[in-house]
Amino acid sequence: MRTDEPSALARTRVAHERFLHTGVRVAGVRPLVADSWLRSLRSGVDPERPAPPVTLSEADLRAYRDEHPLRHALPLVRGLLLDAAVGEGFVVALTDADGRLLWVAGDARVRRAVEEVGFVEGAAWDEQHVGTNAPGTALATGHDVQVRAAEHFTRAVQPWSCTAAVLTGPDGRVLGALDVTGREQAASVLMGSLVRATAVAVEADLRARSLARDRPVAAGRMRLEVLRPGSGVLVGSDGAPRTLSLRHAELLLLLGEHPHGLHADELAVLLHPDAMSDVAVRAEVSRLRRVAGPLVAHSRPYRLAAPLDSDVAAVRETLASGRVRQALDQYPGPVLPRSRAPGVERVRDALAADVRGAVLGGDDPVALQGWLDRDDGADDWQGWERLVACTRPGTAVHARALSRLDLLVRRLGVGPAPYPWR
Repeated sequence: MRTDEPSALARTRVAHERFLHTGVRVAGVRPLVADSWLRSLRSGVDPERPAPPVTLSEADLRAYRDEHPLRHALPLVRGLLLDAAVGEGFVVALTDADGRLLWVAGDARVRRAVEEVGFVEGAAWDEQHVGTNAPGTALATGHDVQVRAAEHFTRAVQPWSCTAAVLTGPDGRVLGALDVTGREQAASVLMGSLVRATAVAVEADLRARSLARDRPVAAGRMRLEVLRPGSGVLVGSDGAPRTLSLRHAELLLLLGEHPHGLHADELAVLLHPDAMSDVAVRAEVSRLRRVAGPLVAHSRPYRLAAPLDSDVAAVRETLASGRVRQALDQYPGPVLPRSRAPGVERVRDALAADVRGAVLGGDDPVALQGWLDRDDGADDWQGWERLVACTRPGTAVHARALSRLDLLVRRLGVGPAPYPWR
């Protein structure tokens, strides 16, 4: 034992050893920690080394994160903690409600060090698998938690300290936890305040995004959703969703994009110029009428008989009002990604270009990181250059952007050199 250890830490180490030998509650530790040690022991956690399972492949983890309610939180957390407040010597993590680490970011040296005890993206850091730790114990108790050094149940994690806050959605449901891990300052009073303030900001952002996303549809109007994985959904005026076939989603999208109507031959060209006949188009429209009811008029050219809202139109409207972050939230992915219809590809490319242009044309680092954290933006050279330009040298976000540009140079073998901002 180090002679310069604070007496409180020394007492905790002694209490931990006594607890492992006796298996009964011991004096000298906080009740929150003592209760967590008991739960950890009963769960069969190995006190020598944690064994957090990683049950998702890299591709499955990416897909899971893309659909998770906290998918937009990481840029905000970076801006408030890593960039503006915490700096070097720490990593931040976001978990899901089960304690699975969705994202880990921060000091590269600390990140490599904590990886040795299994603190990696995709790993389950709930109490049942790794014992007492800030995010796992916060989720187990429903309260913000700080765990200092020897208060961790497993010895391999005891060099570290951590602070975690529970994150809840607009409906009050627990979505996950926000965690900061590092040496002893990671569990300081100041860090507790910073993590709580960041959690409040994340939850406020979730509420704002929910309000924008759940804007009520006008009475009597239907809504077409084509920006999420799958073949599209038609939401009735009563709010009931109806899953569409890919062809029917394509037809409704194209008719919505051409309010003056389209003849069968025009639809054939927009759907599949080489393999779609006028007769085939008429047959598909007839089938669509059985799904969409009176929404599709019987007159020729084919047109919509009633107004149709869409998530594509909502993104355009939000962009037009200058609310780039909200537009990015409303744009979870490309328009009907499985479609190869030329007319749909035109809409898809135009909307993606509009969103990208609005993000890169502004100076909002949170919006930029939101774009660059997506598959569409991961290799966006101009996006990373823009992030470098609008962040302060020496910050974690600035360094990350420079590192990603270096990676793109190595991968592509070309690039501007030297960078003017260096």
